[in-house]
Amino acid sequence: MCGIAGLISHNRKAENGKRIKKSIVLQNDRGNGLGAGFACYGIYPHFRDCYALHVMSEDAQSMLPVREYIQAHFELHKEEDIPVWNRKITDHPFLKRFFVQPGGKKDSPADLPISDDDYTIEKVMFLNDTFNRAFVFSSGKNMGVFKGVGTPADIYDFFVLDDYEGYIWLAHNRFPTNTPGWWGGAHPFNLLGWSIVHNGEISSYGINRRYLESHGYVCRMQTDSEVAAYLLDLLIRRHGLPILDAATVLAPPYWAYTDRVADEELRDRLVALKVIYESAMLNGPFAILAASGDVMFSLTDNTKLRPMTVGQAEGYSYFASEVSALYEMEEDLNTVFTPRAGQPCVVELEREEPCRVAAQADPAKGL
Repeated sequence: MCGIAGLISHNRKAENGKRIKKSIVLQNDRGNGLGAGFACYGIYPHFRDCYALHVMSEDAQSMLPVREYIQAHFELHKEEDIPVWNRKITDHPFLKRFFVQPGGKKDSPADLPISDDDYTIEKVMFLNDTFNRAFVFSSGKNMGVFKGVGTPADIYDFFVLDDYEGYIWLAHNRFPTNTPGWWGGAHPFNLLGWSIVHNGEISSYGINRRYLESHGYVCRMQTDSEVAAYLLDLLIRRHGLPILDAATVLAPPYWAYTDRVADEELRDRLVALKVIYESAMLNGPFAILAASGDVMFSLTDNTKLRPMTVGQAEGYSYFASEVSALYEMEEDLNTVFTPRAGQPCVVELEREEPCRVAAQADPAKGL
């Protein structure tokens, strides 16, 4: 179940969400109306150096202590209600966004120097763990997550996403199975720059959660998918792993495959990643589509029990659960392919120039 869609402009060309909406709405039968959402990158160019904290609370009164906490720990540049259209969805949380930068005193529990990213995560985790009636659901720079309970069309219209323009879009249509359908449990899940949408079940959630909590992360969204976003932050941002290494950690090749790798250095590296990051491995049937400001990549489990397809046309790459959903985003595709089980497909943008570097890589050979 669950529907996934994503597009990335190789030239960072901004557009509104009409094409991504068509793709995810085509996959309506993959959801049941209990969750949908979108993530978009490049939507806040006037606050590109600020963390955009999107916050949900039960009501306006519950937002007051959140605002006080943010003011006490950040330099607050702007705050505003997130614009919504109440025609279709009338029963919804109170929604605000805060554009912030870490305050002058960036203290840590050990009184050690701390980076802006780590400081922001520390405060977001504290807020989500302490404020029972409110939580941050998006915390990146120049990007935002918009999600809730409803169909993809309902959520798109509710957040008036025709008014936003960005160069990367993610979309999700949820069919919750063993976790509740609620506003915080809708996808995408986000932490700083990384956002993920997920189809399937992460049966290793318990050990993944304990591993993340040993590194200071707090899981409070009542769904297994949350750990995937946090693991990307840990592996790529904090530990500095290349994306292909991080993908190998999350969906490592079977031991029988590893033992047959002829290149001794590569085999040793695969073994090291599997041993060191055993608790970060994702078990269960899954397909994940992840994005940050410079990259989008897909990954499935090593048996490929959940689908993923990829298409490319001039200047764009597209991802979706179904081939038909790719053609909703672009009718004239140059290439359409289905990555093999456990094989990441990576589209990476140059940081300085708007050119793109795309790669479809084997999880072992690509290291």
